Amino acid sequence: MNRSALRKAAVPLAALSLALAACGGQSEGSEDSGGSGVSGEVVTDGSSTVEPLTAVAGELFKEENPDVNVSVGTAGTGGGFEKFCIGDTDISNASRPIEDDEVKICEKNNIAYTELQVATDALTVVVSADNDFVTCLTTDELKTLWEPAAEDTVTTWDQVNPDFPSEEIELYGPGTDSGTFDYFTDEINGEEGASRSDYNASEDDNVIVQGVSGSEYALGYFGFSYYEENADALKAVEIDSGNGCVAPSAEAAQDGTYTPLARPLFIYPSNSAVEEKPQVRAFIDFYAQNDDTIAETAEFIPLNDEQRAELEDAAAQLTGS
Repeated sequence: MNRSALRKAAVPLAALSLALAACGGQSEGSEDSGGSGVSGEVVTDGSSTVEPLTAVAGELFKEENPDVNVSVGTAGTGGGFEKFCIGDTDISNASRPIEDDEVKICEKNNIAYTELQVATDALTVVVSADNDFVTCLTTDELKTLWEPAAEDTVTTWDQVNPDFPSEEIELYGPGTDSGTFDYFTDEINGEEGASRSDYNASEDDNVIVQGVSGSEYALGYFGFSYYEENADALKAVEIDSGNGCVAPSAEAAQDGTYTPLARPLFIYPSNSAVEEKPQVRAFIDFYAQNDDTIAETAEFIPLNDEQRAELEDAAAQLTGS
């Protein structure tokens, strides 16, 4: 089942659970945490990893606020900040924190914002389900595969590990506007953006899924939820950063054992959009108050108790709720 179909199947059940929870102390037609009665557009763009999360939030929000449309673009984290920092969007979805050069552009254009962590991710390295030789890779082996010096040089699997076959490697990964690309290259290659360029790059994670699943000698990486959605066609590679092989999972990402590829996921609302647009304020309130349900519906790793409290506090200060 693709992610769009998954959302369509999951949203009615999740919306029902939210509606039932809301019935506890409210009479019919009373205002709830979703901001009943608001209307208009909420414009978001950015990370393709965070897109399904914000899309589910928008769909659940619309169940309670049918006159609000939440649009979710996938320009990549960097592309999303480019739009956000000139005022073209209300919220930027990001799979990494905003960077200094992006902060300066926002400041130049008087775009103030608030960083809200909304989920956790276990960036996942994948091979085809037909691959019978890769179970675990060390971070050094990943660097051998992906560092700039590997370009046109490391082309067969036995160059990564002599126990692997001498078959040609097919690599798939996010494009350079992706926060996933930034995070992976920083953690694995030691410098953000430092990567070989002779690989199949796409901002659409589904393209990476299709490429890797189609060849037993292919490898790629993206967010954990995309792996879970396609686990029948893909195999998640365990990662050894020096303390043994660890498989990506919600538990390993939350407890810190999946290193170095566990990471936070964010949304960045524009403070002025929250102040001036009731529908944006209501959406941020809804997102924060229902974050667990949103994450579980979208098959993301929910926040732990401390992170959840931080999200709720930050959102409350932003929206005045």
